[in-house]
Formats: sequence, C-alpha cells, structure tokens
Amino acid sequence: MADYKGRIGNLIRDARKHRGLTQHQLAELLGTSQSAINRIEKGHQNLSLEMLARIGAALDSEIVALGAGPTHLRVDGPTTLSGSIDVKTSKNAGVALLCASLLNKGRTTLRKVARIEEVNRLLEVLNSLGVATRWVGDDNDLEIIPPADLNLAAIDEAAARRTRSVIMFLGPLLHRYDEFDLPYAGGCNLGERTVEPHMSALRPFGLEVKASDGSYHASVNRTIEPSRPIVLTERGDTVTENALMAAALHPGTTVIRNASSNYMVQDLCFYLQRLGVEVEGIGTTTLKVTGRSSIDVDVDYAPAEDPIEAMSLLAAAIVTKSSITIRRVPIEFLEIELATLEEMGFRYDRSPEYAALNGETRLVDITTHPSELRAPLDKIHPMPFPGLNIDNLPFFAVIAAVAEGQTLLHDWVYENRAIYLTELNKLGAQVKLLDPHRVLIEGPTHFSGAEIVCPPALRPAVVLLIAMLASKGRSVLRSTYVIHRGYEDLAERLNELGANIETFRDI
Repeated sequence: MADYKGRIGNLIRDARKHRGLTQHQLAELLGTSQSAINRIEKGHQNLSLEMLARIGAALDSEIVALGAGPTHLRVDGPTTLSGSIDVKTSKNAGVALLCASLLNKGRTTLRKVARIEEVNRLLEVLNSLGVATRWVGDDNDLEIIPPADLNLAAIDEAAARRTRSVIMFLGPLLHRYDEFDLPYAGGCNLGERTVEPHMSALRPFGLEVKASDGSYHASVNRTIEPSRPIVLTERGDTVTENALMAAALHPGTTVIRNASSNYMVQDLCFYLQRLGVEVEGIGTTTLKVTGRSSIDVDVDYAPAEDPIEAMSLLAAAIVTKSSITIRRVPIEFLEIELATLEEMGFRYDRSPEYAALNGETRLVDITTHPSELRAPLDKIHPMPFPGLNIDNLPFFAVIAAVAEGQTLLHDWVYENRAIYLTELNKLGAQVKLLDPHRVLIEGPTHFSGAEIVCPPALRPAVVLLIAMLASKGRSVLRSTYVIHRGYEDLAERLNELGANIETFRDI
C-alpha cells in the first residue's frame, strides 16, 4: 500500500511540475496546506476519491481522474510498418487560428482542423462566450461565427484553465474592451518567463494586466499606441502571435522585431492577409503589419500540415526500421531535422515540392528506408526557426537510442522536459540525465516491453509510444490523455501502417 501511495505521489508531483505549479500554489487551488501536498507527493497521505478527483482537475491530468477512467494503450512488438500516411494539419496553427477568429466579425471557415483535445477545450471556451461553432462535412472543416458582443462573464473557466492557449485571447480582445478578465491556468503568474514576454509585446497597445485570484485582470489605455517598433524580448511563437493579433486591429502600421517565423506564425500571417490585414516579412524575424480598425469578412482558410506530427512519423519509421511513405510533409520546417538525420545515416527519398491548401507552404512526400544509424559528431539542440524545432528534439532521443555511439541532447528551453526522456530506460535504453537540460544516450538499444505511466509532457509521451513499437513483447502506456491533446487518432493511424496497438480502460 505504501508503494502504491508513493507511485501516486510521484505522478502528482510530476504533473504539478509540468503545470509550473509550486506546492504552495497547488495547495491554494485545493484549499489545503503546503505540508499536506508535501505529504501527498511523498506517499505519506491517505487520499479520498474526492481529493483524487480534485487534484486531477487542478492538474489537468487523467492520472487521477474518476468517472470512465483514463485510457491506456497496449502495444505488441516489435513492429515493422508499411504503407502510406498523410500528415494532418498543424495543432499549433489550429489553436492560433481559433483565437484569431475573434478578430473577425464575419464567418471564418477553417479547413481540415485537427480534432484534438486542445482544440476541443478552446471550442468550449469560445462557445461559452457566445461564439457559434460547428463541424462541417467529413473533412473536419470548422465554421466559426462570432456574436455581435462576446459574453465574457459567462466564460467556461474550467475549460479555460485546461488550456494554456487562452493567453492568446489578450491580443484580439484588447481592442474590443476597455477592461476584461480571463481565467488562466495555474503557474502562469505575471513576471514568470512564460507570461512576461506577452506583456512587453502588448503594452505598446495600452494593455496592462494584473494577475490575482486565478484571473488576468486586463485594462486598456486607448491613448497609448505603438510609437516605435515592438522588440520582443523572447522570440516565442505565442508571443509573436499575440503581437500580430493586436496589430491586426490597430489601423496604423506596426513593426514587430525578433518575431518568430515558425510554421504556426506563418499560418496566422496568411490568415490575417485573408482578413484584409497587410503583413510584410512573413518567414523573417521582422514583421510589418498594417491593420484595420474593423474586420467583418467571410473568410475560408486551410492551415498547413504539422511538421511535428511529420517528425513523429519519421521517428516511428526510423526506430522500427520500416519503409513507409509520409505524404504532405511541410519540408520547410523539417530541413534541419532531415539534414541531421542524413548525417546519422538515414536514407530516404522525397518527391518534388507542391503547395499546401493555403497556397503558400511547401510540401513533399517522403519515403523512408531501413537505415543503420550512427551517433552525430556534435550535440543535437533546438534553435528558433529555421533551426531544429524545440518540439522535435525529444524524437531524437528515441532515434539516438537505436544509433551506434553516444548522442548528447541539449533541451535548453524547458526546465523539466528532458527528465522524462529517462523513462526510455524502462524499455531498455541507456539514457543518462546530466542535468535538467541535457541527456546522454548510448546506443544501439534492443528495446523490451514494459509498463509505463504516460509522462505529463506531450512529446516525451509519444517518444515512449514510438519506442514501444520497436520493443520485443508487450508494453503498456497508461493514462494517454496528454497524447490526445496534440494528436488525432494516432494509435489508430499507426495500426493502419501495421502497428498492433489496443486502446483499453481499467475496469
């Protein structure tokens, strides 16, 4: 019993850290003491079912959910994949475009939107504000019609707290209201690294935000307008998107420097152009935006395919030594990753380039070939676009595990994510954590099946699933809600390529 309580305590601790909460902040959310949280995490506290449910809600974690219970995946391996698969549209672009639809008084139709949990949570928030949304047809097209006035007082706080994307409502809403409140997920306190860059990007538009009682309290001074270029202190994707959305409804010209030029930012820029906003410099770190005082148009836009999903599928093919064709790969956002893989010995063919449905993003089809990999000579580390994408770095952990030699990964952006890559050791890998940002991986690995609880970080969770495809025997990945937040029907689609993955729940 003590061991069981200890395991639950470890899961709660990991989920709390992933949410960016201190023990004191979690205690405040639950109406208990920090010492009680400390005892829970050490496995020294008996927990009622009610408390488990409350912790699950506070941490947005199905690890401790009630009701139907969490879903798990049972994987029989090793697997050899074959066939073809299409990359779905971008999760992060879809989320940004849902927020940006608040700029438009007219109808927005988004094509082939990823039906993932993060999108579902945002739709719940939008619906609670009075926005009418509906799925149209069989291709996941999404129609969005805003009301004349949003009902911010009726916002679905529970859904808002389950998505970090609600912070991207600040840019669209600051032109509509002199004052407004938005609930925020725990850990996003002003002054912390994840939030302060948004404030510095939006203050030139007169926005001031104070955080208290779990809400952003926003006020806007209409006399303040951008008088010089906005220099972002961090080249973040969501920060850039917030600045773009604020500039879109500012009728003057706004220059944004040190802007992210990543894939989701480019999709947002293309959408803004469809709204009649002038955007120059797309794909560079300097954006020049000439906005409109009002936007009321019916617009149709198709976000481009997701480079992170494409990398996930590449990793699955590489680790299982399979030949598959991955169609609709946004090559512009995977060129560094592919160059790195080529240096490691990866062999593949790629088709001529063709345009995505947005008419802008360059796509190719990639056919993988079974390859004997060797460790790269230098460390692998992410950089802002056009460097190796931060969300793609974890996939190199499982790829390096099957390569000959030692590979050093440096995840310098996140404080805790690299830690979860050591879970590969339970499947037989040799992953050594050097510090919170660096892991050393020794290969090659002969993976063996094991039972693992899904870490609360999306990409490391998928990395474990990919390793299980290559593992001998049966593996179980428990509590996979985090994967559903970012991937649509991933297990089912891998099964279509020959994987043997079964979804199940505990009785």
